[in-house]
Amino acid sequence: MPYYLAIDIGASSGRHILGFLENGKMQLEEVYRFENGMKEKDGHLCWDSEYLFSEIKNGLKRCKEIRKIPVSMGIDTWGVDFVLINEQGERIGEAVGYRDHRTDGIREKLDPIISQEELYERTGIAFQPYNTLNQLVALKINEAGQQTPGGRQLPCAKSMLMTPDYYNYLLTGKAKQEYTIASTSQMLDVHTGGWDEDLIDRCGLPGHLFLPPQMPGTLNGRLRPEVAGEVGFDCDVVMVASHDTASAVMAVPCLEEKALYISSGTWSLMGSESSDPANDPESMRAGFTNEGGYGKKYRYLKNIMGLWMIQSVRNEIGREKSFGEICEMAARETITSLVDCNDDRFLSPKSMVEAVQEYCRETGQQVPETLSELACVIYNSLAKCYGETKEQIERLTGKNFDRIYIIGGGSNAEYLNQLTANYAGCEVSAGPTEATAIGNLMCQMIRDGQFRDLTEARQCVINSFAVKYYQCHCK
Repeated sequence: MPYYLAIDIGASSGRHILGFLENGKMQLEEVYRFENGMKEKDGHLCWDSEYLFSEIKNGLKRCKEIRKIPVSMGIDTWGVDFVLINEQGERIGEAVGYRDHRTDGIREKLDPIISQEELYERTGIAFQPYNTLNQLVALKINEAGQQTPGGRQLPCAKSMLMTPDYYNYLLTGKAKQEYTIASTSQMLDVHTGGWDEDLIDRCGLPGHLFLPPQMPGTLNGRLRPEVAGEVGFDCDVVMVASHDTASAVMAVPCLEEKALYISSGTWSLMGSESSDPANDPESMRAGFTNEGGYGKKYRYLKNIMGLWMIQSVRNEIGREKSFGEICEMAARETITSLVDCNDDRFLSPKSMVEAVQEYCRETGQQVPETLSELACVIYNSLAKCYGETKEQIERLTGKNFDRIYIIGGGSNAEYLNQLTANYAGCEVSAGPTEATAIGNLMCQMIRDGQFRDLTEARQCVINSFAVKYYQCHCK
């Protein structure tokens, strides 16, 4: 029985999940889990690269221990973040995270170089201060005042590797860049899928940093001998749809082309798949983006703050409560206050509790005081945002959707699922929870011939994993 290994690394945790087919159904087995998070180092919020790579290898060792050796493995992570590699193949500087404040005020610095309208037309990607382009430009500006090249990262860099590409490189010794994760950079030509060389040149970035993007399903390589020796086996390392949302969308349990999804986790990514990009001014003004998907599809979606808000509140004042308990507490509250989930104040506040309270105070609404009141405000605000986003997508695409597919960890939030059905005025399908890992595995299995194509793989997902439905109880 061939096993396939999905390593799904999120902003707060990572998991090693083995997948295999049994009686025509996909089976999952979580074999290893580890924590993750940004830590402050030298004044910046950074990822601990050495720790994460050691945990990747620890999970591989666990596969050896239980005698379930995968024929291939693939890594997916969040988007936009990267590391720089020098001529010796070593990482330069820290892996700074997207919530760091080095890009504060970057839009005003970038606008004289290229307008937001032209940038969107060329890349199809909505402006976010943390986009890779903005991070690189901020790094270039911050380094400009340094006198010696030895203290600057960009002049010493041979290549830029997005987060999953970097760990693939550490595993195989081969530096390659995958398409779906590269699309989050805001530096790909939205039509060709290649790097926009003119844009890169205008921003003063070294063109040699960028390698031809590879499509999901491409072999990155085999494990380096020293890695294989350490973990106890060798296997293929496959470049899956390595942006976690791209993998999650592969696992949407629907065979119709017209499907509206929410990949619900730390972020909520809400949209639909398309064969063509929508990089028109109206989509730009509405905040939609055209990220790369499996099979050169486009993920036309909006990035919504997501469960990061409730995770932050729980970390501050409710660590003893599970998310399920918080949902149940929130459902009993009657507070009607709402916040704009996409307000920048919620991206990286020192206190999420205070940020939500201050918003309500500023807008003349009841200020939530308790954990349950804060959760009620956040869940209702998210659901309202989902409903408004559905209306926007229908207006901009000319399509009507009678169901929303909620996938990922957030599909377990029953109270939020019911609120979403109410605010959106349609049925909600919740599950599968492990959509990202499932999509990661689907890509590997298609490459290995277990499925003919994405359609057959999605049919297997429909047959393999239960979903729960919520009907609209409109207010």
